Amino acid sequence: MRYFPLFLDLDNRKAVVVGGGEEALRKIRLLLKTKAKITVIAPTLHDELLAHVKEDRLAWVSRSFVPSLLDEAVLVYSANNDLHREVSQAARDRGIPVNAIDDAALSTFITPSIVDRDPVVVAIGTEGTSPVLGMGLRSKIEALLPQALGSLAIAASHLRQSVAERVPHGNRRRSFWQRYFFGSIRDSFMAGDAGSYTRELEAALIDVTSPSLGRVSLVGAGPGDPELLTLKAQRKLQEADVIVHDRLIGPGILDLARRDAIRIAVGKKPFEPSPRQSDINAILIREARAGRHVVRLKGGDPYVFGRGGEEQAALIAEGIPVDVVPGITAALGCASSIGLPLTQRGQNRAFTLLTGASEDGLAQHDWAALAKPGQAFAIYMGVNAAGDISAQLLDAGIDHKTPVTIVENGTLANERVMMCSIGSLWETLALNGVDGPAIIYVGLKPAMTSADILTFPVRDDTAAQILRAAS
Repeated sequence: MRYFPLFLDLDNRKAVVVGGGEEALRKIRLLLKTKAKITVIAPTLHDELLAHVKEDRLAWVSRSFVPSLLDEAVLVYSANNDLHREVSQAARDRGIPVNAIDDAALSTFITPSIVDRDPVVVAIGTEGTSPVLGMGLRSKIEALLPQALGSLAIAASHLRQSVAERVPHGNRRRSFWQRYFFGSIRDSFMAGDAGSYTRELEAALIDVTSPSLGRVSLVGAGPGDPELLTLKAQRKLQEADVIVHDRLIGPGILDLARRDAIRIAVGKKPFEPSPRQSDINAILIREARAGRHVVRLKGGDPYVFGRGGEEQAALIAEGIPVDVVPGITAALGCASSIGLPLTQRGQNRAFTLLTGASEDGLAQHDWAALAKPGQAFAIYMGVNAAGDISAQLLDAGIDHKTPVTIVENGTLANERVMMCSIGSLWETLALNGVDGPAIIYVGLKPAMTSADILTFPVRDDTAAQILRAAS
């Protein structure tokens, strides 16, 4: 990020525009939305600017530019191509932010596309690379934000002191404002129903001032790529007071959370001291009892080798409300990322998820059943136990040529794919130095090599049947 976004207070401060044509007019239209003291410097002015001068909405210096005219200014626009370099240098010498229109090299700031619902203002910037993209995004956001949103924000400002006196600081106050801006209170306000607005407002204040217990959301973060996070999961991250997260949460996902949320890392790493499950349960219970909304953020899905069921049971036993937000489990997400179908006609009629590790070491399974022809399965947490797993399967009679696909850091930019047979699984892992989270698929073939496994029979009269059905 080259340009840091911020909002500049122009109330009763001098803003200068050098130039009197169309480009100057566009910038002055924006500045007129503020309370800045606008000065335009140009020998001649556009007719619309002359009208603003007559209405005392801006001051006109009808002469050629000299650097001293920028004295005491806090913002400068150069809207005259012939003067860009001179104006830019004069502003820089005085430490004044300057924008030379359409010349980023001579500018120290750029003006974003703006959605104005005063006092709610949304700014969209593309760092000057794609103005059309910025305008397109602005159009979409314009359509999303009601015109009365600014009036709602003003009404909220009048309530702020009263709410601060009645509602304790923290998640309860935040919960009230969430309900105010995004719930039934807003709906009543937008509908212009003053009676309903007052009733909903008082009901919300009573609710948030009553003693309350916190709650826990068990949230699946998916296989790694932030774009595979569900909308509900993202909303939970925005609402959370506390986020208790695993080590395998993909980079960028925590960036979607509320910035002031407390973050507690409880990730487990093989062969290193890690939090016990009982410790994690105790953290969830402690934070919820303090009245907080806790998000237990897990890689993949909470119910697929995520111990979500254990945590849910512990919370219910303590009378703590709990809800579950599913996520894309690693076996599904990683397979889709590399184009590996989990079920295909003529190849397999079932697909099994299993873990390679348990608290006691190697997880025990019905190896004889898994070794039968036509079986397909994915192994979670199987890298360190891969030698034992392949040995068990080979002893149970699996064909040593059974295909294996290993996906490390699936769905991420550093995703890595390795293919081998069950007979060479351990050597493949050792030679490739797999140390990131990985999932192992056994008995599956990529789509490109299995399209001809089962041909689709077409009878001679099929086309005629289709035509009759269409007519």
